[in-house]
Amino acid sequence: MALIGSPAIDAGIVRRRRHYSTAEKRRLVAEASQPGTSVSQVARRHDINTNLLFTWRRQAREGRLGASAMQDDAPLAFVPVGVLEARAAVPEPGSPGWTIEIELPNGARVRLAGAVEPAALRQAIAAVKEAW
Repeated sequence: MALIGSPAIDAGIVRRRRHYSTAEKRRLVAEASQPGTSVSQVARRHDINTNLLFTWRRQAREGRLGASAMQDDAPLAFVPVGVLEARAAVPEPGSPGWTIEIELPNGARVRLAGAVEPAALRQAIAAVKEAW
């Protein structure tokens, strides 16, 4: 807050906080998340504080910027996959013995058994993304 007698008031300058739409934040987060991109360079290019951009990146990871800015716009990456146990006969997809289990590095698990509707699978993957 500028006080009367300060150079900002005397010069008639009114400083206001800029407000960024969620779409704008997501676009900047996506730009800063590109491989080989410096977050501070993106911040300077758009005349914003670097810490603000880091805050938006954290919010995006936590799912607080709406549709995931970092996951949707960032390039896809491979994750390690392993087989928990080998079975002699693999059941048909959708049969009672069919199970899909996803375990994240933080220990969270999603397990789907039997017939899985595509919509249910999409919901499960979305829940995993939010939890991550």
